[in-house]
Amino acid sequence: MPRFALPALLIPLALAACSGPVEDTRPGQPVKQRQDAFKAMLRSFEPMGKMLRDNRYQPDEFARLAAELVSRRDAPWTHFGPDTNYPPTKAKAAVWDRPQAFEAERSAFFELTDALSQAAQTRDKTAVQAAYDKVHASCKSCHDDFKK
Repeated sequence: MPRFALPALLIPLALAACSGPVEDTRPGQPVKQRQDAFKAMLRSFEPMGKMLRDNRYQPDEFARLAAELVSRRDAPWTHFGPDTNYPPTKAKAAVWDRPQAFEAERSAFFELTDALSQAAQTRDKTAVQAAYDKVHASCKSCHDDFKK
């Protein structure tokens, strides 16, 4: 292999590694909007899980976070329009190919977050844990089918 071949191969790889994440440049930035909305929901959901995993359950804080999650849950769904399957999306084409299944996952998530919020109001850690686990399973189910 000639001496210059290796550097010639490495330069494009190095340049590709330097490029940042793909930006959403479409009007209204629907992909960025839904990603930001999901991140906001996660900022409510993750602390609840940490609280339960670390055996540091704080009923009032948990109830506050559950209510916050419910208040944030509507935000991402309107940004899954028919023309929003483009980079930087992490959504699989199945979102648009199987809209009834995607809607069923969304509806289940809404029902389960309502149940989580209701369980949080009881302050019963066992009920809260069971409801949290169901929401977590709902998120995983949707991600398995609809997220890259």
